[in-house]
Amino acid sequence: MMEGLQSEDLYQNPHRLSVCGKIILFNCKRASATNDNERSELLFCCFSFKREHNVFLKAADGAAVISRKRSAHVDIVRCKCAIDVQKRLNIPCVLVTKKSDKAGSFHYSLLTVSSSHRLEPCLEFKLPYEMKGNVSILQGPTVLWSHAGSVFYTSLQAGEVKQIPFQLSHSVFGELPLQKGEIFVLGLQNFSEQCSDTQSTTQTVGYFVESGHMFNGSMILPHPYIYITRCILVLSADKVEGALKSAVVAATSTRQLVYFENGIVKDTCQVPFEQPEDIQVVNTGRNGVLFVISFHQGHVCAIWKETFHIASHWSGVSSVHVDDFLGCGTDQMLLVFKDEGVSGQALENFIITDLCGVSYSRGQDSGAATSSPPPPENYLLTLRALESRLQSGLTVLQELQREVRVKERVLQQSVRALTDVVSERETTVTQHEQEGLIALWDCDDESKDEALDDKTQDMPAVSSKPQVDKLWHRITEDRMVVGVILTTDGSVPVASVSLSILTETGQSPTPAVIQTQSQVFWLPAFSPSSSSSSSSSSSSSYISTSTEPAAKRSKQHNAGRPNDLNTCRLAVTAVTRLTPLLNSGCVKCHVMLHYVQRQDAFAFVSNPTPAIVLCGQVAIDIHSDFQTQMLTNPELKTDEVKEDLLSLLAVLDRWVFHIDSPDHSLGDIDGWIQKRVGCKRIEVGPQYLLLNSSEPSALMLLCWHQITPFQGELSVHSSQLPMLQFLDSLLAYLPASCSIQSVKGTRGQCAAQIFSLALEKEVVSLREFVSLLLCGEQEDEERSRGNTGHEQGSVERLQRCREVWQQDMERSRIRLSPLVDVGKYRKFTQSLSAVQLDGDLAALVETQRTLHS
Repeated sequence: MMEGLQSEDLYQNPHRLSVCGKIILFNCKRASATNDNERSELLFCCFSFKREHNVFLKAADGAAVISRKRSAHVDIVRCKCAIDVQKRLNIPCVLVTKKSDKAGSFHYSLLTVSSSHRLEPCLEFKLPYEMKGNVSILQGPTVLWSHAGSVFYTSLQAGEVKQIPFQLSHSVFGELPLQKGEIFVLGLQNFSEQCSDTQSTTQTVGYFVESGHMFNGSMILPHPYIYITRCILVLSADKVEGALKSAVVAATSTRQLVYFENGIVKDTCQVPFEQPEDIQVVNTGRNGVLFVISFHQGHVCAIWKETFHIASHWSGVSSVHVDDFLGCGTDQMLLVFKDEGVSGQALENFIITDLCGVSYSRGQDSGAATSSPPPPENYLLTLRALESRLQSGLTVLQELQREVRVKERVLQQSVRALTDVVSERETTVTQHEQEGLIALWDCDDESKDEALDDKTQDMPAVSSKPQVDKLWHRITEDRMVVGVILTTDGSVPVASVSLSILTETGQSPTPAVIQTQSQVFWLPAFSPSSSSSSSSSSSSSYISTSTEPAAKRSKQHNAGRPNDLNTCRLAVTAVTRLTPLLNSGCVKCHVMLHYVQRQDAFAFVSNPTPAIVLCGQVAIDIHSDFQTQMLTNPELKTDEVKEDLLSLLAVLDRWVFHIDSPDHSLGDIDGWIQKRVGCKRIEVGPQYLLLNSSEPSALMLLCWHQITPFQGELSVHSSQLPMLQFLDSLLAYLPASCSIQSVKGTRGQCAAQIFSLALEKEVVSLREFVSLLLCGEQEDEERSRGNTGHEQGSVERLQRCREVWQQDMERSRIRLSPLVDVGKYRKFTQSLSAVQLDGDLAALVETQRTLHS
């Protein structure tokens, strides 16, 4: 009977909250004025959802005595879950007030529900007034409220009721989701008393409750929105270089949900109800994130975070809760409706849904949720996008049809011309047929007369020399980089270009060659309309295109026309140690360009023509400033910065890593790299990110290439220790299942090195196989030699020595033309053939690379 009365009191007008997938109901049982034995108690009951029966079942209950006096009036002010900073747990909290009719003070108690389902007192304080309006329970637990233009708070850490040390005309409470969350108060502070004029000025002020520090509140909410904001939710916050970076959503009194980034409005959504009270976040997993807004008079609205459009809304809701009620790992909404309690049972009229396929309801039809239609302009935008795609497809189709007609016409003319040649008839082409066609070679009478003379002149011994556009040098730590910008045609193989540095040694007239290491980088070729000073990223690949046939381009190139489209630009660098050059204060060095040029495009590579070009002189002064422009200001777009980038690419070691994440997407790795301290993008090479450091040895160039959302390639240009440190921090950011593998043989092991390694393997294999063949014969000789004994007597001993000498002579003859086992020789030839096949394949790759370079 007592349990039935308690349940009846609990279900009358309960206060609810959700924690760990369960619902807790709170209510007060007030003492009767006629019964002296009754006491004012706080009752609670915990329910969990059973999806098999589609019902909430009681899991635990309890009660706590608030007052033993009949004259005390007990009521619940607010209940909410908050983080206990001491236990590091999210605990249910309920704030209860007790007012006596005789005394004019209000006694407040904050109680928590423990893991053993007991009500435990947390805070107690007295106020000479009653809390009304804006009351919040935040982490700590901390109770915040406003009264008469002032903001008050109390917590276990504070130990008493404290007041914020300035007046605020409007105030908003919130907390930052940092690693050590901080409670803040935003408001407008009036400065009319300090101003000399009659006009009052207000400023947006922020105040951290725990530390007592003030900050610029406009970094969270702009000044005009303080007046109209009713509730706020901070999605993310971070302190970057002393400044607060935040993402915030706020519900206003003007029926709007506004999204802010660093105090700037980024998006808005018009909501259908007024007087918002609370904002909650529903994380549905892969389906997205929802903002759930509770309004006065029982209205609820859900808005998608990605599109900022209304997903659905409800009316007649008593309370809305967000938790994992189904235990599936994602959030759902629980909407409890107002006609609750008619049957005398708890949670008899509810809906559990995430608007993504999960839906459980009791006492509600399927039409309880009202979905808002998309805005009318969305249809217009969709139609415009479809029309644009249709028009683009029609254009492509028309171009393909036009190309097919041209190809058919050319094929018909070619067949007719071939038929005329076979029939020894003269082919006549009309002027209309000649339009749009490009001649492969000039067919006038003069070219026919000069064809015989040009046969001996069109194949010069050496083609045109590469043109040296610029010579430059840089000093990086203990190394010097010399670079040359070349303009050349396709007759110069890229792999055959190198630089050498010559310097005078003392009084000797013979120059000394300094040991260098050369590299070649592609540069963008000049367009016909560009000037000589225009260029783009120095290390990006460039593929020239042309609308003319290859045969005509080849003839124009041999004719030596300037600015033809077959030219290419190269940057050749040479790196050498600086120590051998610093014999005096200033050293002058000659820079020589070495290249191999073939006769023509069809000449075989076995007859190369080596050539040398003097590029100029560079002067090295140890007293000059070696600071480069790129390290101080990577945003510049000058030739000097391009040369600095080429110098770093030539000096720094390069590693290429393939990153694979089979279970999760890699995320924004490029953005993560840019957030590192000192990371800047190089404008002349946007694919490179510069990690500058105070130590020159810690300098790093990074290039990230996203292949798929789950795979990517990372190029690191730096020394070994910074590279390992960077990979260590990258592994901490990537998912645990992610793998990083070093890419072997990319740009570091060229075809020539592979060919040389194959030849070396062939020589070593030949030596080992021959040794194995002859090893058996030598073992037989050793055994026969070991069986020779020493017999007694001089005559017999002399005869034995003669036989041993004859055997040695026979062995010497056999060694000159040894006999081997047939089976061993067959295995030897098979193994050697396999090794030689690898060498032939490497030689073929090297030959093809040289022909195409």
